[in-house]
Amino acid sequence: MGEAWGGNAPPYAGSQVISEMVLDWSSHKRLASGSDNWPVTWADDDHQYTAWGDGGGFGGTNKDGRLSLGVARIEGEGRSYRGFNVWGGKNQENPATFDGKSYGILYLEGALYMWVSPGSGARNYNEARLYKSADRGRSWTVAAWAFLKEDGMILPTFLQFGKAYQGARDDFVYIYANHWKKQHRPGSRDTLRVQKPGEIALMRVPQKNIMDRSAYQFFAGLDADGNPLWTSDLASRKAVFIDANGVGWNVSVSYNPGIARYLLTTEHTETNKGNLGIFDAPEPWGPWTTVAYISRFGFPWIEPTTFFWNFSNKWLSKNGKEFVVVFTGTRSNDSWNTVQGSFVVSRRSAGHRA
Repeated sequence: MGEAWGGNAPPYAGSQVISEMVLDWSSHKRLASGSDNWPVTWADDDHQYTAWGDGGGFGGTNKDGRLSLGVARIEGEGRSYRGFNVWGGKNQENPATFDGKSYGILYLEGALYMWVSPGSGARNYNEARLYKSADRGRSWTVAAWAFLKEDGMILPTFLQFGKAYQGARDDFVYIYANHWKKQHRPGSRDTLRVQKPGEIALMRVPQKNIMDRSAYQFFAGLDADGNPLWTSDLASRKAVFIDANGVGWNVSVSYNPGIARYLLTTEHTETNKGNLGIFDAPEPWGPWTTVAYISRFGFPWIEPTTFFWNFSNKWLSKNGKEFVVVFTGTRSNDSWNTVQGSFVVSRRSAGHRA
């Protein structure tokens, strides 16, 4: 799976639910060379939808069909699937109409939602704006508002549940973002890197009001009984996850119903080195424990240049133990990648939601 991280200790104690993660590298599949990012969501047509950046998407290359932002559809199961470029890219079904980058996409009640930042490098920090598609990614409308750099909500991502958001814990959509502070202010070079101090923010919005900025609430800590506090005042928010070793500029979070745990993935320590942290919790706000905290993800089967990982909710086994990870990175990993794996799970903890 990769080497255990021997330099810095993980920020949270080891998980009492997931004792081990095993990856089957003979199952590794690589497509869409030259295109990266790839957040995933599961729609009611039983397909998954995803977004990529700076490439031609499926069937394309870093030059052939290249564009800043594209949207694709994934059809099939974890061992046998195909990708189709819905919006932009090589052999596109529909032309792309705007640029940007996305690390967060969601299907809910007949629509796709996508967080879009305006470009590469430092431009990614300028804003995060929400787009909506009522026709499965063929066309998009844009919100009149955005989270700006001074708001400190960088590259948001959606918490993923089941098919068409089935299995959601309540009537809210939950969204995580890099909790950017003045200490993180980007320099002139290589701004897409692990951010220190490393903090992640959490917000929520009613499912029916995703496009309404006034409906958003921000995590403001826990009360004496461990229940979450919410505020409409962005400045009063608090971090929901902290790692002094740093967190990646991007994050993914998904709910695994078979083992009743929320799984958060992000980088730590140094970017583009396969420094993967996986953390689990009984609720979207924690308390977090550590499933894996490694460096050189995938080495020696792949080069250790990964920076973003997603657990596919469609490709989870019913008991939550078997999974597929979608990941990307730089160099040869600047592509769509999947690998199958399994969790070793405590019997007494599996299947019981806190």
